[in-house]
Amino acid sequence: MSKKTRQIQVYEQMQKNDVLILYSGVQHHISLDAYHPFAVNTQFFYLTGIERKDVILVMHKNGEMDPVLFIKRIDPLEEKWQGKQLTATQASELSEIKTVKYLDEFDKYINTLMMQNDIQTVYFDLYRNSPTDLPDYNMVMAEQFKKIYPSVMVKNAYALIAPLRMQKDEEEIEKVQKAIDITQSGLEFVMQTLKPGMQENQVQANFEYKIRYNGASGPSFATIAGAGYNGTMLHYSENCGPCRDNELILLDLGAKYEGYCADITRTYPINGKFTERQKQIYDIVLKANQTVAATAKPGMTTVELNNVCKEVLANGLKEIGLIKEDSELIKYYMHGVSHHLGIDVHDATIASNKELRPGAIITNEPGLYIDEESIGIRIEDDLLITQDGCVVLSKDIIRTTDEIEAYMAQFK
Repeated sequence: MSKKTRQIQVYEQMQKNDVLILYSGVQHHISLDAYHPFAVNTQFFYLTGIERKDVILVMHKNGEMDPVLFIKRIDPLEEKWQGKQLTATQASELSEIKTVKYLDEFDKYINTLMMQNDIQTVYFDLYRNSPTDLPDYNMVMAEQFKKIYPSVMVKNAYALIAPLRMQKDEEEIEKVQKAIDITQSGLEFVMQTLKPGMQENQVQANFEYKIRYNGASGPSFATIAGAGYNGTMLHYSENCGPCRDNELILLDLGAKYEGYCADITRTYPINGKFTERQKQIYDIVLKANQTVAATAKPGMTTVELNNVCKEVLANGLKEIGLIKEDSELIKYYMHGVSHHLGIDVHDATIASNKELRPGAIITNEPGLYIDEESIGIRIEDDLLITQDGCVVLSKDIIRTTDEIEAYMAQFK
């Protein structure tokens, strides 16, 4: 799907004289003259394909669609220090937007737009993950806008864009598949090099080296590498513990490729061989993973898939005597089995579009976390919903205990 088509889909949802303003964002300051790496606003990226800071998209619904991009004027001195800047031609080609202006023209443009048109509603990206989060740049600029134009209603552009992002086009699917393939190369390198005595951060480093070497822009999220008891913590992030003999390491990770994410989890024996108890727990999780993949199809919801997952996990734990009632499962499995995947790892979703449709890419990540035995196991794959079921995009990343042991044995 072209960027122009996406812009049209958003434009068609807007009412006459509505305005959409999206900012690509700015770099966040760390301290003194240090900044975090730039991360583009993903709603902006979805509509433009541009991953540069300090760019603004404006769409005004007034007859024929004619969006406008605002970029920085080229500064040769700044280029000497920080690299080539985005030109008007490049911005137009990437975004498929013909009208490109400069940031120093933006305030006047908006003021003229507001004064000469009967504009009642302006959309900004107002998404916030938690009420305690600091507002991002789009939220800050929306607040400034409300102070200047207090009579205009400000609405959340997320509701316009999120439903579109929940179904991927062919180009998006290809990029997610490429991210998954690069992730596979990283996991294979991990299996080749994993051994007792390593540190978790060394395992992380091996994975991230390999994916960057193979074309990823970097990890799609902060790599989780939890060995032993650390693998029982869902979002463990310190990655500073030892990798001990006869323990497992849980790796939740992914590569990012051309703006799109993979999200894969595998659990490996650090010495290359699972214990019988580890295999017993692992196979319960694997059965849940396989059952979800066999069940997922259009019309279902991720809640329904999670119920399928929980039934398999509960039955498995009852068979081995770890629990007696289904209600006890919460002690060992406490998260959902699926989320949407795309430009964001936990990709844009909206309740009104909760039933899965063809083109949706979701995760499949059952797990069991046995604190008292220091066993944490999660097996996560990425699924593409099709017309009558799903395709496991990560099917080539080995997952059975026999496959993992045989692969790792080659390098011992």
